[in-house]
Amino acid sequence: MSKYEHDIISTVNLRGTVSVAELARILDVSDQTIRRIVKPLVERGEVRKVHGALISTQKVTDPPFLARMNENRAKKVAIAHAVAGMVKDGGSVMIDTGSTSAFVAQALESKQNLTVVTNSAYIASKLALIEGNRVFMAGTQLRNHDGAAFDRAAFDVIASVSVEFSILSASSAHPLRGFLAFDQCEVDIAQAMMEVSARTVMAVDHTKFNESGGNASLRLPTLDPEDVVVCDKRPHKSFDDLLDAQRFVVAGGA
Repeated sequence: MSKYEHDIISTVNLRGTVSVAELARILDVSDQTIRRIVKPLVERGEVRKVHGALISTQKVTDPPFLARMNENRAKKVAIAHAVAGMVKDGGSVMIDTGSTSAFVAQALESKQNLTVVTNSAYIASKLALIEGNRVFMAGTQLRNHDGAAFDRAAFDVIASVSVEFSILSASSAHPLRGFLAFDQCEVDIAQAMMEVSARTVMAVDHTKFNESGGNASLRLPTLDPEDVVVCDKRPHKSFDDLLDAQRFVVAGGA
């Protein structure tokens, strides 16, 4: 393996996804050189190429944040716009970390005078520079794979604010065990956000509904009847009991 090949694989695995142009800048070579070097890497399955970018094929418990934003992108965008439609100008929201939540933040850029509390540096950066918004970053120490905070300061900020909506995501869902996460800190943050919110919105695409529950094993807090689940389509009927326990919305009305 050449040094360029090694550097490309290392960079892609570290970041999750990197554009060809960014790799060319990092390695100080042309885009054409990157494409030439990458071709055999793609053929060997060491990286994956989509729309001018490279995605890691490295197996991890929860794919890197930017890579996850490229998964089921159209579904997540549709869900995000449906969720944003529930939030009025001048509204207040808490938003967790996650790729679907990141798209919700993008959809909320059209709103005015929002109060936003989030433990995601990405989401905070999206909404903080919009005139009229008040954005509170919950936490000080950020995870390197998604830029999210789960330290004591994050919980202190969340506990100090009351909002209309908490907007949450899940790693997967099981018919009996409900919505699931990989890490206990994600469960604890979800609980903290729900406790200070009038209503919770769970934003999750249909691929997360897995009759085996997938690899995630930790149960997120149970939703209340007045809470809302927003999905791109109705999952398998085995999830009817889980979803009928609160309001269920199909993004786009499909």
